[in-house]
Amino acid sequence: MTAVAALLVLAACNSKPASPEVLDSNPDPMANTLANAAPVELPPAIKSEVTLRCKDNSLLFVTFFQGDKQARVRTKKDGPATTLKSDVAGAPMTAEGGWSMTGSDTNVTLTAPGKSAQTCHA
Repeated sequence: MTAVAALLVLAACNSKPASPEVLDSNPDPMANTLANAAPVELPPAIKSEVTLRCKDNSLLFVTFFQGDKQARVRTKKDGPATTLKSDVAGAPMTAEGGWSMTGSDTNVTLTAPGKSAQTCHA
């Protein structure tokens, strides 16, 4: 009996803790697709929001975005917004329908559909 007890004590000294075996019973079916996906470009952050007074005494509400390649224009405070974009910072920003805008958050020249170009100031 003493010999059996001694063997049990010695066996306990050499035992290593069992490492847990991880079983993935629910693998992600899109893991490979996501790992090989192209990087995602986040939308630009808002740089400034300004209200400008135009030459014809109307108001223009413009949201400028970081990178100077995008702006959102509204001709009425709660009116629909039009997003104007350009490929290069500083180039005229345009949108479908004949929209075009150049300038900064203090002074812009805007051409709206069916209207001639006009200058607006902060």
